[in-house]
Amino acid sequence: MHKILIANRGEIACRIIRTAHRLGLATVAVHSAADADAPFVREAGQAVPLAGDRPYLDIDAIIAAARRTGADAIHPGYGFLSENAEFAKALKKAGLIFIGPPESAMRVMALKDTAKAAMKKAGVPITPGYQGTDQSLVRLQKAAEGVGFPLLIKAVAGGGGKGMRAVHAPEEFQDALMAAQREGETAFGNPAVMLEKLIQRPRHVEVQLFADAHGNAVHLFERDCSLQRRHQKVIEEAPAPGLSDRLRHTLGIAAVTAAHAIGYQGAGTVEFILDLDTLDEAGDPAFYFMEMNTRLQVEHPVTECITGEDLVEWQIRVARGEPLPKRQDELSVTGWAMEARLYAEDPDGGFLPSTGTIHRLAFGAGAGVRIDTGVEQGSRIGLDYDPMIAKVIAHGASRGEAIDRLVGALDATIVDGLKSNRAFLARLADHPAFRAGEVDTGFIARHMASLSPPAACPAPALLAAALGLGLPSGAAPASLFAALPIRLNLAREQTVMLSWQGDAHAVSLRSVGQDRWRIGGLPGVGEVSARRTGPNGLMIDMGGTLLPATMVPQAGSVEVRLAGQSWSIATMPPKKAEAGAGHAQLMAPMPGRVLSVDVTPGQAVAEGDRLLVLEAMKMEHRLTARTAGTIKAVHVATGDQVADGMMLVEFA
Repeated sequence: MHKILIANRGEIACRIIRTAHRLGLATVAVHSAADADAPFVREAGQAVPLAGDRPYLDIDAIIAAARRTGADAIHPGYGFLSENAEFAKALKKAGLIFIGPPESAMRVMALKDTAKAAMKKAGVPITPGYQGTDQSLVRLQKAAEGVGFPLLIKAVAGGGGKGMRAVHAPEEFQDALMAAQREGETAFGNPAVMLEKLIQRPRHVEVQLFADAHGNAVHLFERDCSLQRRHQKVIEEAPAPGLSDRLRHTLGIAAVTAAHAIGYQGAGTVEFILDLDTLDEAGDPAFYFMEMNTRLQVEHPVTECITGEDLVEWQIRVARGEPLPKRQDELSVTGWAMEARLYAEDPDGGFLPSTGTIHRLAFGAGAGVRIDTGVEQGSRIGLDYDPMIAKVIAHGASRGEAIDRLVGALDATIVDGLKSNRAFLARLADHPAFRAGEVDTGFIARHMASLSPPAACPAPALLAAALGLGLPSGAAPASLFAALPIRLNLAREQTVMLSWQGDAHAVSLRSVGQDRWRIGGLPGVGEVSARRTGPNGLMIDMGGTLLPATMVPQAGSVEVRLAGQSWSIATMPPKKAEAGAGHAQLMAPMPGRVLSVDVTPGQAVAEGDRLLVLEAMKMEHRLTARTAGTIKAVHVATGDQVADGMMLVEFA
């Protein structure tokens, strides 16, 4: 093997290219017209455009691209053709190496019913139910009575929740069956279904395994993927919280048994469902085989973090005919890892995809943080493909530290130009119940009310906004508030005007020493220490309690992020706008409407005299003269709309 063609796109293509280049292997990217300027195309050694409406599914075009470029191996990534047995067969016929499992193993696991039959024969527990070939209504209704209600109807070729229906009563069965069959036919070209006992409180735990052509198989421990929304994984972690050592070992053995039973080779994931309502004598939940993914999983980075192994490298070595790099007794777990899937979607709008160009993109960096992404600033996310922006991965010595690092990385992530689920992910990762390890597949639905944006703005958020405006930018890159209309001098004492949902807050800052401030206007807040940690970062010490904050400037406001929560706080000018002698012009500090003009040309004014009143953000702002002077010209009238920075009054 000397050159790998990646039959995929986005972050997984970048991920594979990175390992291939480290191993000294050349790479080829194939790409659609929409992906012509994508990062993975530039990062590959060669790139071949593919035509057609479904280019990443065009087997003949992909094989032709391999021949044209001299690639002798193809990595399918995940999705698209990664679990397509016909693709593996075609590559073998073309004399190309498929970096994946044997065609025969893929076929066994391609359909849920044949997979469960194979696992039952191998002695791996399967969920009680019906996996028969007789798909008549009469037979399925009789089978449903035998399984009992509630039960789950699942398309045998399904995945991602498609073709799946929960049925709680006999009278619901026929309509649910027809809907599942239609969806299975539409999505997979196969209307066949299977029936299973519905696990009321399930956990989704999966085991990463590897097998080679020499009869060796190992597991690289388990992951918990229970945090799901509509059967789509949201946050994954490894290892799974709250499992006994006995259950962990049993799951690992069951996964390796599954691999041996079907002659597996390469990377695979055996997914189990844990029934939290059915416990054995040792207190462990019952577990059942759910399915096997015959490919690299999206969430494989968390396994890499806790084992220190490169799973793509393992795939390449197995495909070259090498034995597994390590035996089971040479593998161990170090720490804990979390992965959050950052998507271009609108959590406040039903999680619908958000499309557009990414105008600004920055990720939180730091110890234990890894970002896998296939987009960059300027990339456009449309509806052609999965709207993933990045996988945000955090690794720590403990589960708590991994969560802290994940929340911090999400707080520091900036995506401008389209909507994302960043804030939702941060709230989810920092949720008290998640921190306590109380996870199951119903977690998000059960806690949705508390996962909504915060209704109140606490003093620490207002404090962070005020300090962000008041602190000097120091040696950090361009000040995070360079884009805001307010400029505060580094006076010994100053007042910052803020507004949250129409309520005004005057926060005074008085310097009392190096990086120390006495705070006024916020009950319960006295002296604090604060320093910038970067262009968007601030660390506040409230007397032993450290608050890392991220602040993202917006038009007329600043978004403050603290511990997974975020608030968009309106920014307002200081109580007195500076105007008068030495300040020949009074400029609008923000967009707004003129409510009144209180001076005329030629009029003499004293320090503190009101010049005009501006309405902005549903509040009235008095603009006054800082020193005595004479009005030369007034450029606005009552009722005028003014833009930020517009000249309002000139002085003689």
